[in-house]
Amino acid sequence: MKDLGTYAANTWCPGCGNFAILNAMKSALNALHDEGLPTEKIVLVSGIGCNSKIVDYINTNSFYSLHGRVFPAATGIKVADPALTVIGHAGDGDAYGEGIEHLIFAAKRNVDITAIIHDNRVYGLTTGQYTPTSPLGYKGRSTPFGTTEMPINPLELMLASGATFIARGTSHGLDLLKRLFKEAILHKGFSIVDVLQVCVTYYNMYEYYDKRVYEMTDHDSADFDKAMARIREWDYNTDAKIPLGLFYRRGAPTYEADFPAADEGGMSRDEKIKKLLAEAA
Repeated sequence: MKDLGTYAANTWCPGCGNFAILNAMKSALNALHDEGLPTEKIVLVSGIGCNSKIVDYINTNSFYSLHGRVFPAATGIKVADPALTVIGHAGDGDAYGEGIEHLIFAAKRNVDITAIIHDNRVYGLTTGQYTPTSPLGYKGRSTPFGTTEMPINPLELMLASGATFIARGTSHGLDLLKRLFKEAILHKGFSIVDVLQVCVTYYNMYEYYDKRVYEMTDHDSADFDKAMARIREWDYNTDAKIPLGLFYRRGAPTYEADFPAADEGGMSRDEKIKKLLAEAA
């Protein structure tokens, strides 16, 4: 089980940044297993997109959701069984476009799940359309003359929405990704790691990132205002330096903790779920 590989043939393009995320995720899960987290207690949730194939390549429990619906599905799994470690994988279009309201509410509620965003700033599976994080002027299949709108800064939005763990890495920074993934999974509360993951076929940004990224070494991740200032150093559009690492972390009550294990009548959580499912059927 140490390899966590599966029989599924990998169909990502050679050079895709998803390979780094896959390797970093396997490494983090193996490290957690060695520290006492059973692999069978892990659930990966994905949406739709090239990124979502990652659940086919890791030998753990997994759930395919609809486009943009990774985090309500992950929330439901966590509320149903809080003992599970739930990790959602979504793309920038999946999470910041179709699913942005679900992501905001997962952060607002502080659900104890981990969001790994494969942020290649393009819809790669559908051949190159622009996404909410594509820069101003991006030319793709849907914008041949260039976009006329500014990108969002998703980490700024997540901080404002109440996320209790916020970080950023790149697909050319494997060691940092491994560390951030492990810390995010261990964090009690909603955690998000935005990975600047390069699509070599439709938007190859390796050189751009390699010239600009730097890892923060002097940042106070407990300070909200300092976290916001560091997040705003780069707005996903300018040629400014791009900080990587942990921006913000704080402790807070989690959403699923408000659901008692048993009610006044002695009915357990599992019994309640079975009753609800039976009634729904």
